[in-house]
Amino acid sequence: EFVLLGLSQNHEVQRILFFVILLFYMIILPSNIFLILTIWRHSQLGSPMYFFLANLSFLDICYCSVTPPKMLADFFSHRKTISYSSCMAQLFFLHFLGAAEAFLLMVMAYDRYVAICKPLCYTRLVNRRVCCVLVGATWGGGFIHGIIQFALSIHLPFCGPNILDNFFCDVHQLVKLACANTYIVELLIFLNNGVVIIMCFTLLLISYTVLLLKLRTQSSKAKNKVASTCVSHIIVVFVMWGPAMYIYGLPFQAVPMEKVVAVFHTVIFPLTNPMIYTLRNKEIKGLMWKM
Repeated sequence: EFVLLGLSQNHEVQRILFFVILLFYMIILPSNIFLILTIWRHSQLGSPMYFFLANLSFLDICYCSVTPPKMLADFFSHRKTISYSSCMAQLFFLHFLGAAEAFLLMVMAYDRYVAICKPLCYTRLVNRRVCCVLVGATWGGGFIHGIIQFALSIHLPFCGPNILDNFFCDVHQLVKLACANTYIVELLIFLNNGVVIIMCFTLLLISYTVLLLKLRTQSSKAKNKVASTCVSHIIVVFVMWGPAMYIYGLPFQAVPMEKVVAVFHTVIFPLTNPMIYTLRNKEIKGLMWKM
């Protein structure tokens, strides 16, 4: 087993963190479920954009079910431990769902690009069959990324130290405990994470830059609608990729405030992503209010 040091060793601080995170979890998690139900029940929300948004909410719910439950339980445990098999499972699902969400954001950017730059071809290029294939591809890509991280970690030899200075299992902490030369493993982990993070972030920035440049040829009403959509997407991109690049961008050295950034990356930001889209959309806000 591994021993988790958690966010803090102070019992009073642990109790405060427990109630703050639990309160946030109890408010935002049902909101995401409610958003999925709203999109599912209303036929006027049957466009690909809302289909992808419902999938994003579902992915975020799954992603935030990997580490927070264990973290909340550990706040009241004197000895915070996690078995080897549970650690490997946590690591796999964290990277699997995180990468799937990253790829889904790229699909959502493609949807907006086609809708704005090729409106006459939209129904042909982004029909329901294409949407299902794209969503399936995001899950497949996430699974491949997760299984690579899992394969690189499962073969690490452990022979003594078992203390992880975090509240969950991740490849960086495990590599530090391995009783072997891990330079090649760290390099492969960095390349795997780097390809996903840098490639997705760069492509998203390029796509939204093209969309914003396209605004110059639109009418004032269309400009407002497109700008509102693009701003929501850009906020989510920076909210998700900022912490990811901070945590995984420097794999060979510890980064300050890593645990604090990890809380936002694994608990806070994923649950708020769909809310950012929703708060700037009058149509879906109205339907949610009616329900």
